[in-house]
Amino acid sequence: MKSIKKIHTAVSSPIADLITYRALPTNSIAHIDPFLFLNHHGYQEYPKNNNGLPFGPHPHRGFETVTFILKGDLTHKDSGGFESVIRAGGVQWMTAGKGLIHAEVSSEEFKKNGGELEILQLWVNLPAKHKMTDPNYKGLQKEDIPQLNLDQGKVNLAVVSGYWEDTKGPFVPLNDIQMATLNFTEGGKYSVEIPKERSIFFYVVKGKVNVNGQEAKMHHLVEFAKEEGKIKIEATEESVILLGHAAPFNEPIVAQGPFVMNSQEEIQQAFQDYQNGAFGTWRG
Repeated sequence: MKSIKKIHTAVSSPIADLITYRALPTNSIAHIDPFLFLNHHGYQEYPKNNNGLPFGPHPHRGFETVTFILKGDLTHKDSGGFESVIRAGGVQWMTAGKGLIHAEVSSEEFKKNGGELEILQLWVNLPAKHKMTDPNYKGLQKEDIPQLNLDQGKVNLAVVSGYWEDTKGPFVPLNDIQMATLNFTEGGKYSVEIPKERSIFFYVVKGKVNVNGQEAKMHHLVEFAKEEGKIKIEATEESVILLGHAAPFNEPIVAQGPFVMNSQEEIQQAFQDYQNGAFGTWRG
């Protein structure tokens, strides 16, 4: 089994009335190349006639956002003309590339009726050769994402991208980013072998698991050593895991606000391009 280097705890970072825990970056870990950032919004219940999510129009450049809607819904709209409402169990994959403006808000139905809300947003870096690629967006509902029932039905694995158990995910990123979500009932087991050169992203969304001999629970980010071996997971209670892996880019990372580039000069250029309207026109 792979050794666990460290278990990091997400920090409370509320946004307006939205309960948020940030798993990456924190004071104990900057990034797991190419995984840059994870915000865990909720779990919480919104009353009727609420304001919904607070993420109005804002720009991005140089990376991708992968958003997992666990509870509630998420309305996406961007300056490239993409628009969708994704419900619980669905996933959005947006390539910001050379730049776009987008908004992530709750549907009118959710704002009127309220309900449960829990959303994960992961930022994945783009290598220098792809940072200025054309923006793209794809949103899929739960029924469009392969669901594998494993360990006699005690584990459900949603195949988001890459290959899991010989099943291909519906999202095809520019880079070989393999992502899945796993839902465990108590006692459910899952193991996977990941090559030693790949970076592993392992976040406990809910519950408590034993992973490679150590306990990890809700809001824990598990950092693995770069070595051969398996990851063996056993849920000691009902649990949800976000699991991914990718080859690191090993390039300079310069992040400022909504932009992630390879140099400070490129960051300054991104701000200038945004101010000059190069990210498209926002139509509210």
